[in-house]
Amino acid sequence: MQHAADSLQLSAAWLRVLTAQEQARVLKDLTVQQATAGTIIERKGELGQAWIGVLAGLVKVSVGNADGKLASLTGVPAGGWIGEGTLLKREIRKYDVVALRDSVIARLPAATFEFLLDTSIPFNRYLLQQLNERVAQFIGKAENDRLLDTDARVARCLAELFNPLLYPGMGMKLAITQEEVGYLARVSRQRANQALGALEGAGLLRVEYGGVRVLDLEGLKHYGEDPLAGKGLP
Repeated sequence: MQHAADSLQLSAAWLRVLTAQEQARVLKDLTVQQATAGTIIERKGELGQAWIGVLAGLVKVSVGNADGKLASLTGVPAGGWIGEGTLLKREIRKYDVVALRDSVIARLPAATFEFLLDTSIPFNRYLLQQLNERVAQFIGKAENDRLLDTDARVARCLAELFNPLLYPGMGMKLAITQEEVGYLARVSRQRANQALGALEGAGLLRVEYGGVRVLDLEGLKHYGEDPLAGKGLP
């Protein structure tokens, strides 16, 4: 449990805004799971009973239908927490959470989550900021999927994983494979490889052994945009 507590202290920005008493309650109630690649961590249609944190590894949030069609909504690297909306509305989950690689998953029980809501103004501020950032992320993703080419969509997909508000403490290197990039960007591994090559050629990132190092995050965020977008006519 001490290792989990250390990981939480390093990666959970919200823990640092709590009082010592609140932190003690969190660390007492928290449970930790080792999830191998492919494990369904949370299932669509089940009642949300915990706030989910990724202490190590990488997970994806996805939806599917009865015909077997799947769509990845986003990836969540180490340091990310998801599922607060489900707990706030006390409803069933509307998505699956699946480990893309071997991961360490933390669960904060709904009762403890609600305790923090009732007692901590800083925690509520943190949640508001996270929810606002999440809404912006999904609005941007919907726009990108409709307007951008594949290389630009892969660029945005990677940029999302380096969001300092949603995933604090990431640094500028992410342990991710080309296959995992493909899963998240909804393209083949081969096409993801081509896109990474184009982004590397543009000086935005460097593909390294076992991962990707971002060299220009702002460039990734805006790759493929029309340079005249938003400018008035002469």
